[in-house]
Amino acid sequence: MKILNCPLNGPRNISEFIYGGELHEMPDPNRCDSREWVEHVYFHENAAGVVREWWCHSATSYWFLAERNTITDEIIRTFPASEVFNQRVEFTAVEGE
Repeated sequence: MKILNCPLNGPRNISEFIYGGELHEMPDPNRCDSREWVEHVYFHENAAGVVREWWCHSATSYWFLAERNTITDEIIRTFPASEVFNQRVEFTAVEGE
């Protein structure tokens, strides 16, 4: 059984989690075009080595980040997203889209 340490709920069976994809820098939602936004959402580097990823504990809907070695599948650490994100991003509607 593989265990993932949730920063909120502690060590849990990996089956309680949903993978949310790699963490990568978000383009400015008020300045990027549709193509750039689609690339941000759907295209990932899939790099070999240590990457930061989004994970969600499905029972509590708690989203957090993990650093995982994609070669060995070792989870190096998990931590709250607030360590990386300290402010809210507001989205505004773009006229004509």
